[in-house]
Amino acid sequence: MCKATKRQNVGDVKNVVAVKDLPDIKDIRGAIPKHCFQRSMIRGFALIARDSIIAFALGYAAWNYLPRDDLSNPIQALAWVVYALLQGTVLTGLWVMGHECGHQAFSDYEVVNDSVGLVVHSMLLVPYHSWKYSHAKHHARCNHLLDGETHNPDLQRKVFGIYRKVFDVIGEEAFALLQVVAHLLIGWPMYLIMNATGSRRRQSDKQRYKKTPNHFNPYSELFPEKMRGKIALSSAALTAWIGTLSYIAQQVGTKEVMLMYFYPYLVVNAWLVGYTWLQHTSTEIPFYGEDTWTWLRGALATVDRPYPGLISWMHHEIGTTHVCHHLFSSMPCYHAGEATQHLKKFLGPLYNYDDTPVLKALFTTARDCHFVEDLSGVQYPKSVGSVIAEQKKL
Repeated sequence: MCKATKRQNVGDVKNVVAVKDLPDIKDIRGAIPKHCFQRSMIRGFALIARDSIIAFALGYAAWNYLPRDDLSNPIQALAWVVYALLQGTVLTGLWVMGHECGHQAFSDYEVVNDSVGLVVHSMLLVPYHSWKYSHAKHHARCNHLLDGETHNPDLQRKVFGIYRKVFDVIGEEAFALLQVVAHLLIGWPMYLIMNATGSRRRQSDKQRYKKTPNHFNPYSELFPEKMRGKIALSSAALTAWIGTLSYIAQQVGTKEVMLMYFYPYLVVNAWLVGYTWLQHTSTEIPFYGEDTWTWLRGALATVDRPYPGLISWMHHEIGTTHVCHHLFSSMPCYHAGEATQHLKKFLGPLYNYDDTPVLKALFTTARDCHFVEDLSGVQYPKSVGSVIAEQKKL
């Protein structure tokens, strides 16, 4: 349970902090030392170099020392699974640096940020400018039930019947595991391709999408007309990288590219989906309708969690400093840890931290957070199991 929100008893809608009682963002910023907002291009490139060297060393060791002639051999297969987990975890650090570029937190120069971000993210099959735009919407409208991006909960009346059929067949525990696998394995491509858990309406006119948005079509309703050139550039960069991978596969073998690159890539996707899911989804973290949402309420609907030290270091503390990141997204990651300590003191009970071990939190979120009842007011995620239990009492 989130320590801060537990003290507020936020499970009771009546105790959601009133807008008038929230601090001013200027006062929050004033509680953080000014140097925490300063960006260093040299430091940014040093972190990319660090991550790249570790990734190269792992790749070199795997290529030269891990046998791959008989993957039906359980020892060989296990060795490559371990490599994929390690390399995917390392490459997530580079993903985070591309994310820094998208927020203009990498340096003071937009052209540098976008150039570096385009290269880094394209090599991880992320459409940089497309995602940069939709991710900015995520920050601008965080936990808004109509405009929020990524892990925007479904309505109960839309999915309960489908979920219950599966739930009744396999049971609660297996249903939770199915949710975990589905989110971590296909959640990211489903969002990019068909806007799964994305916003419910266009930003231009606040109308529902006429067609399913995607991140690759420059004419998608997801983007304003002025973005078309950059969306096309992102898709072209991805096409070039996929072409490069195909050429490499012809030279060294498809199996080798799958082992060295594709399986670690899936681990990267799992990390980024897991982070985003746990940062904004909990039975104690509210989602807001148009009538109750404010930017600060949305930004504070963010949870920091205790990721293991080495992983947190490798991922530039993205999971342990995410409240700070949502309040000040252009702050560089290497200052976020210090800034978070000041935020804890200033925000007090408004700061959300959940000390539940991450794997346990992932399972409980998958078990307990499936949908909301409405798109207005203040809504908390509910589970299939809880609704079934309520129905049985009637």
